[in-house]
Amino acid sequence: MSSVWPRLEPILPRVQKPARYIGGEDGSQTPEHHPAKVAWLLGYPDTYEIGLPNQGLQILYEILNERRDAVAERTYAPWTDLQAELRAHDVPLFSVDSHRPASDFDVFAFNLSAELTYTNLLDMVDLAGCPVVAAERTTDDLFIGAGGHCTYNPEPIAAFLDFVVLGDGEEVVGEITEVLAAWKAARAADETVPRRDALVALAGVTGVYVPGLYEAEHAPDGTLLATRRTHPAAPEVVEKRTIADLAQWPYPRNQLVPLTEVVHDRLNVEVFRGCTRGCRFCQAGMITRPVRERPADQVRTMVERGLRRTGYDEVALTSLSTADFSGIETVVSGIVNGDAPGAASVPPPVVSERIDSESPSDGSPGRDGVGPGSTLDCGAGLGPGLASDISVSLPSLRVDAFTVGIAAEIQRARRTGLTFAPEGGTWRMRQVINKLISDDDLYGAVQSAYSQGWRRMKLYFMIGLPTETDEDTLGIATLAREVVKIGRKYHKNPSVTVSVGGFVPKPFTPFQWFGQNTREELTRKVGLLRDATRRDGGVQLKWHDPRATTVEGIMARGDRRLAPVIEDVWRHGGTFQEWSEHFDLQLWTDALERNGLSVEELVYRHRTEDEVLAWGHLSAGLHHDFLWQDWRDALNEVGLEDCRWTPCYDCGACTGYGIEHVVANAQPPAGGSQGTGRSPAVPVTLGRRAEPAGVA
Repeated sequence: MSSVWPRLEPILPRVQKPARYIGGEDGSQTPEHHPAKVAWLLGYPDTYEIGLPNQGLQILYEILNERRDAVAERTYAPWTDLQAELRAHDVPLFSVDSHRPASDFDVFAFNLSAELTYTNLLDMVDLAGCPVVAAERTTDDLFIGAGGHCTYNPEPIAAFLDFVVLGDGEEVVGEITEVLAAWKAARAADETVPRRDALVALAGVTGVYVPGLYEAEHAPDGTLLATRRTHPAAPEVVEKRTIADLAQWPYPRNQLVPLTEVVHDRLNVEVFRGCTRGCRFCQAGMITRPVRERPADQVRTMVERGLRRTGYDEVALTSLSTADFSGIETVVSGIVNGDAPGAASVPPPVVSERIDSESPSDGSPGRDGVGPGSTLDCGAGLGPGLASDISVSLPSLRVDAFTVGIAAEIQRARRTGLTFAPEGGTWRMRQVINKLISDDDLYGAVQSAYSQGWRRMKLYFMIGLPTETDEDTLGIATLAREVVKIGRKYHKNPSVTVSVGGFVPKPFTPFQWFGQNTREELTRKVGLLRDATRRDGGVQLKWHDPRATTVEGIMARGDRRLAPVIEDVWRHGGTFQEWSEHFDLQLWTDALERNGLSVEELVYRHRTEDEVLAWGHLSAGLHHDFLWQDWRDALNEVGLEDCRWTPCYDCGACTGYGIEHVVANAQPPAGGSQGTGRSPAVPVTLGRRAEPAGVA
């Protein structure tokens, strides 16, 4: 077995946190490589602390290593100090499992959760000894692939990727393995078999997009006219992959337990995938439809076995809206009262001041307007033979789903912090974004929490949303003051942290046509909030850097013309752009200028209904007319109910794939103003279709 360890070990004492690079975690594997097997190197383009907890990567790691025709190992972006050392000593990028050089593998596949990591992807490919541009690769080079939410518009990095996976990866990685195994066998018999044969075969796998088999046509002014296939094997439209039954994929079975500090360092159990609440800013909710719940018994089994194996005393029940899980109170009750072991979260350790530190651990984007959702931290009971002081966390807990029943189940627990995400500062704004929670929903939730012993709250909001006015922005401060006022009824010094992020429109959402607020406008709105909360005792304001928000916007809806821009930034030292200490807006503006592009064109302008979008040849299963009508409804402040418990709107996610929502309970969860069958606290218009009033 080849290994770079003898050359790596002398370097490690000279870098920060060498434990990032040694591997050996509980749950790690050192699979046996063989020429007939397809060797996957699974990469996360951020530090080990951020990447290791990623559940998508861990799931594929296990699934591939269970196959007879594949092996899989992991790698993460080396920090800047090790980057320099590796290049200075001519040491290639390596796997953390066996420290094999990346060139020993067949496939280098990335999980992409944030646009600001794109330059890290290039750096890792380069450190692997592989040409960064796909067209320059030869038969012996790695196949570079990517998946994750960012790849629903992979066009800015299409020039660097051999293949892209849209949607769920559990099934498709096996089919990709079979294609590449057949190509390797053919090449073993005949060395003249070209690399292109493998790419053409991959294009025939549902859910796999091969950018090299398509070309983009632009008008002289840069307007995208079309993206067309150049080979008959490539589909005109690439459809996403959706697994119908989450119960068939109870992964990860052996979650990795790190030897050093990482974020979200706890057991994570996914309770369902998909969301139909219909928040118009939320790409994760739109692209993961339909809802597929994991059976409650399987959830309990995964919790119990996971805690016993890992030794964790914390577990997070993860999804995009965990309180919507059928029978969530029963599940939490079983964990809290000791009928089944359980666990919960404490705030993740602070590794550094990372720009998008709000990102959730399930791999969904944290800066597409989704935010961190809401998180309930609570103590829990014991399972037989398990340690005491086990706790449970419910990430993405909606304000309108924080019920008296859930609060009662956890009232004996230890309490840390509690986060809610109203997203908009006023009821009008929340109607626009279809997050139909009223002010009274929020006040009722925080009153329940304060009355049960919580003292600290965190509220997450977005600024720069469509039609937003200064009144909507200042409504954020008003809500925060009222929350502190409620807290003072129960505690002497309650506190509220208001976290504000600039909105970035994302593909396959109703807001994909919206012109993002300028950096100057976002900065002005942050200033409004700073002035409004300056004298408010108990209120602390934090905000996401509007400069970084602008760069995220450049890539979120960009096209293939951005590839040389991204490469330019990387070649000028622009790695780890998601970290505040390395982010450099000037690198991006200079690169745009050198390539004849502008922020105004890419980010700030509104799109029209008939405009060709960069991702138009890809499909998340959502009908174009559904998204456009939802955009029009947003402008008219019209809300839509959750289709899990109401008639189908024919968005396309179910009908297009011949599957349905998988929910254990036909009744909506308790509480809430949206799709719950209960009377909202304030009047709300639902389902009306009206003409747009215009764009603001």
